[in-house]
Amino acid sequence: MKKLTTHLMIATAALVVVAGAASAQIQATMTAQIPFEFRAGNQVMAPGTYQVDDLATQTSIPLFRLANVHARRSIALLAQAAVDPQKGWTVGEPKLVFACTSGSCALAQLWSGSKSYAYAFSRPKLGKGEEAYLREIPLQPGKGE
Repeated sequence: MKKLTTHLMIATAALVVVAGAASAQIQATMTAQIPFEFRAGNQVMAPGTYQVDDLATQTSIPLFRLANVHARRSIALLAQAAVDPQKGWTVGEPKLVFACTSGSCALAQLWSGSKSYAYAFSRPKLGKGEEAYLREIPLQPGKGE
């Protein structure tokens, strides 16, 4: 009887761990409608519906997958740094932030809406006298693949 109880406790603990990992995976996927062409990493991405997966839940490093749902094209992005979120951002409202110039936009930050920091991504340097403005795109909870 003692052996059966031990096995049941181990099985229950394993089930809790697996359920927690599955729950974290589902919550880590978000979607965004990006209405403009943009640069992410070293790739130019077309406008469309994008799925954003936080791979840090599996790797513990700030790694994200950005996938165009319709074109079935994706890119893995390693965040360059954790930065403070912008003042005025509301908890629970995750977003992608793009640095845009008169000619193009580049992914600059991702904020999950719950952590005390956002992630910054490398982007092309501005030209002499060129100024950028920030454009925020909301992220919505999405379904995993």
